[in-house]
Amino acid sequence: MFEKQYSGLREQKLQIQQVIIDSLRHKFQNYNPEPASMPFHFRLLGKDRIALYSFIHSLSTNFGTTIFEPVAKSLALLNFANAELQQISGKLISSEAQQIIQNIMDNLTTAIAEPCKSEEIEAIRKVCQKGEMKTVKPTKVDLKVIGHDDTIYLFDIKTAKPNAGGFKEFKRTLLEWVAVTLATNPDAKIQTIIAIPYNPYEPQPYNRWTMRGMLDLEHELKVAEEFWDFLGGRGAYTELLDCFEKAGMELRPEIDEYFARFKN
Repeated sequence: MFEKQYSGLREQKLQIQQVIIDSLRHKFQNYNPEPASMPFHFRLLGKDRIALYSFIHSLSTNFGTTIFEPVAKSLALLNFANAELQQISGKLISSEAQQIIQNIMDNLTTAIAEPCKSEEIEAIRKVCQKGEMKTVKPTKVDLKVIGHDDTIYLFDIKTAKPNAGGFKEFKRTLLEWVAVTLATNPDAKIQTIIAIPYNPYEPQPYNRWTMRGMLDLEHELKVAEEFWDFLGGRGAYTELLDCFEKAGMELRPEIDEYFARFKN
């Protein structure tokens, strides 16, 4: 989208902007504030401000599915062969692949080994159809992207500040996605990645030390610009922020009108 210079650039930005607008409008249409009696808050701040706070909290809670996922899909479709949301990575896993995954997890947890995604993938590939084939139900893939070279990219889109203790389970999910994908296509080119849409520490670098030792930071993690520029090309992150700003300006009258109903 942003790396290529051609006449369709403006139309592509408008397309992304419209995805943002449509997603937020859908949120408005389906948002029902939970009834709550807050007499002190209401009198101090006003019902409209409390309603706005409640909406922002709800939006922040599911910003990934409401905004980030549809925008990521739309962006990826400009540069990749295909992109889909909330996909099933697979249904079968070999017993030997499960054992390899457990060995990897044990070695990382005890710091016997350092994470190396390429080696981990190849270790799983060697046994992806060996042993008993078991039916499993892995975590759904937030964003599945297919490259023009048939490489499969499976993204787990996380909140900006995921719990440090959760990265152990994130790692297992990434490895299981590899195993179930290879179970049906042993020759597949596969990458499984944690994506964090923005850096809450900006302008300071994202605090990655909590993930070191569990994730291969170069190949299993994309934060802010790394994620959006991967999908849309160099400069995508900056252009995307501009799209969000313009979408907000266009929606402001609708937002003001929506919350005006809570003033009485």
